[in-house]
Amino acid sequence: QLVESGGGLVQPGGSLTLSCTAAESTFRDLNMGWFRQAPGKEREGVSCIHWDGGRAYYADSAKGRFTISKDNAKNTLYLQMNSLKPDDTATYYCAAGGPYDVCSGQWPYWGQGTQVTVSS
Repeated sequence: QLVESGGGLVQPGGSLTLSCTAAESTFRDLNMGWFRQAPGKEREGVSCIHWDGGRAYYADSAKGRFTISKDNAKNTLYLQMNSLKPDDTATYYCAAGGPYDVCSGQWPYWGQGTQVTVSS
């Protein structure tokens, strides 16, 4: 029901925009978020957004570099990532239905993930 796209290989300092498209319009009323998991590391909440798009949470690692946005008319969630670092390398997942203000806890809906690799 959630399909991510936009991952790939990028050089340090580069940019990528991830997209997550929901199959159903019911996701318009749900908080949504981006999470990532690198090999050997726990899953991390990167950024989450209120269902109306008006409020967002950013992890310290994302502040000032990433921007989350939600287009309810297109049932699509975005993550604009700038100034990418090798530490940003991970599989990025889109999720829906959880608490946006802490970007953790129970999120009932998940995408399949998209790989982001930051390397020269």
